[in-house]
Amino acid sequence: METVHSAYLLPRNTPDTFPGLAAFWRFDASGETFRAAEGAPYTLQSQVGSMEVVEDPTAPLGGKALRIQNGQWLNLARKECPLLDVHGADGHLTVVAWIKRSNEGQAGCEFIAGQWNETGESRQYGLFLNISVWEQEQQVCGHLSNVGGPTPGYQYCIDGSMGDTPVPFDTWSVVAMSYDGCSGYAWLDGQLDLRPGLNPYSMGGGLHDGGSDGSDFTVGGVDRGGEIGNFFCGDLAGLAVYRRALTPAEIYALSKL
Repeated sequence: METVHSAYLLPRNTPDTFPGLAAFWRFDASGETFRAAEGAPYTLQSQVGSMEVVEDPTAPLGGKALRIQNGQWLNLARKECPLLDVHGADGHLTVVAWIKRSNEGQAGCEFIAGQWNETGESRQYGLFLNISVWEQEQQVCGHLSNVGGPTPGYQYCIDGSMGDTPVPFDTWSVVAMSYDGCSGYAWLDGQLDLRPGLNPYSMGGGLHDGGSDGSDFTVGGVDRGGEIGNFFCGDLAGLAVYRRALTPAEIYALSKL
């Protein structure tokens, strides 16, 4: 039998292995509040009452996941999460989510997490799926804004990295976005999902600073058109936010947890 040398094996990483972690959530029990397990002890608050955590032996990060049904979402007040308020020229970041999509929810674009308020023109960053602005659907989108409102000359914000590969339904995927101050990147299962001109996406100028009236950090839904929408439907096993753009090797390692 061939010997497998330990030098060729990936180390047993956790999200806090890598520098710059702001907060990491995994979901162990049903309820209305979910406190971060690593990084800052920020607490996500359900906006729809108790939410169910399900057991799934195939789920990453311990075999449990938060089940998010159409219309369900969570909020973390801006003033309570300063490390998630990433903005300005030095506002570099990475958002990683371990998800299993459901096709039983709404059919539009799906918001996973970020500080992104379209109603109040306080967009900063947001991890989305299924944005069809570039005539392609179901891909990862790392939305970015340096103005808060719509992209100048357009009705909506069109800035951000757009992947090329559809994110599947009913199977576990690791989706991520990152921004290094010059370009945005969309990642799927540990790989940069290259798409010429759109991933990487060139955008200088840093991220919008919403100030005291800026966006809260939300999960599963986003404020647009005067109400919460763009709901994500499916299971969420974990969510991590970093205050820097992780390297490709680090994102790949996180996809293997």
